[in-house]
Amino acid sequence: MTNPTDSGDAANPKRYHHGNLVEALIAATVEIIEERGAEHVSVREAAKRAGVSPGAPFRHFRSKTALLTAVAEQAMNRLTEAVADAQSKVDSADPIVAFEAIGQGYLEWAISNPTHFQIISSRTLIDFDASDSLRDQNETVRRKMIGLLTQAQQQGRLAPDTDFDHLVLAARAFVYGLARMAIDGHFPEWHPSEPPSLAARRALHLFMSRISSKTQSQEHLEVATRDR
Repeated sequence: MTNPTDSGDAANPKRYHHGNLVEALIAATVEIIEERGAEHVSVREAAKRAGVSPGAPFRHFRSKTALLTAVAEQAMNRLTEAVADAQSKVDSADPIVAFEAIGQGYLEWAISNPTHFQIISSRTLIDFDASDSLRDQNETVRRKMIGLLTQAQQQGRLAPDTDFDHLVLAARAFVYGLARMAIDGHFPEWHPSEPPSLAARRALHLFMSRISSKTQSQEHLEVATRDR
């Protein structure tokens, strides 16, 4: 007897096959979000699109929030890879350049993946605190940023009294805001002369250059004072 969940596989390549139920449900969820919005996601609808019985997903996801959290975990994995790739393409010996690369990798990934960005950004849709992987990867990036700022300070590139926590927060907010503006279509109103992705990258570079130029101005002042 044919299993009803196996029928029609050729017509539906996303239909569940043994061993990839979680991946199939996540893919179905992303599909629903892209077509109808996150408010229309349900475990039952994801199961229907994945080609499994309504009860099958509950072994892995007991609620819509759990399902969307899994989408966020997938997003975080991909974001982490994008940031690592961006950093691999720059001079790792320069902590300011490496710090900027984190933001550039974030921007490129977010603008190219608006659905995943929407889910990972919304704390009302996911249970961030319940996910070890989300918390751990987020903290890893934050610590990496502080480590790079520490190196920059040791090299005399940042003022001795720089508050790393606030600078990381400002950088995070700046990059998040640029990504949000690009995805929500605000750039034509605020910066119509360039494509959003290019404008965002240049704005981030300007932000980073202001951090460096402030330090250089302080160094020039110190040199001038010593020479008097």
